[in-house]
Amino acid sequence: MTVAGGAGTGEESVLEDAAHLAGVPDEFQRLWVPHRMTYIQAGPEPLREECPFCDAPKHSDEERLIVARGRTAYVLLNLFPYNSGHLLVCPYRHIATYDQATAEEVAEIGDLTQTAMRVLAETSRCDGFNIGMNQGAVAGAGVDAHLHQHVVPRWSSDANFFPIIAKTKALPQLLGDVRNTVAAAWPA
Repeated sequence: MTVAGGAGTGEESVLEDAAHLAGVPDEFQRLWVPHRMTYIQAGPEPLREECPFCDAPKHSDEERLIVARGRTAYVLLNLFPYNSGHLLVCPYRHIATYDQATAEEVAEIGDLTQTAMRVLAETSRCDGFNIGMNQGAVAGAGVDAHLHQHVVPRWSSDANFFPIIAKTKALPQLLGDVRNTVAAAWPA
């Protein structure tokens, strides 16, 4: 776009078309996921002096993204989620595998998982879930020494292929915002 310059200068200026300015959508899509910087800066395996699932309950719920606390187990957001609302259900006791859990821990992990599903369905309007436990490093457990169950909400309209083609996951909400929403909807 060309416009006349200053009064009486006889010069013309070139103005950029607003469609090409920063922040305007173009053929390149940008993913803004600032919470991932913690993971990136920590390197391939964050150094841990203490088990993160033993340490989390010692802090405030907001600081460690804890959504709910039970007698033998608790629920928190995954720091490196597969989807927004990705929750973990963990026993307080430091055990590695499901067969080491007491009947009381198994029952409460199940109850908390069911409640997590109900709350996520209400707050995120998801269409389904992936629920599971990775037992041991060889099975993909990121924290293999402390039992934890994943509750991952899924949506039928989610056609995000970034994980497949670019090893990137788009997460539309910040973890603190998700934690506040889920915690507020959790039954007392």
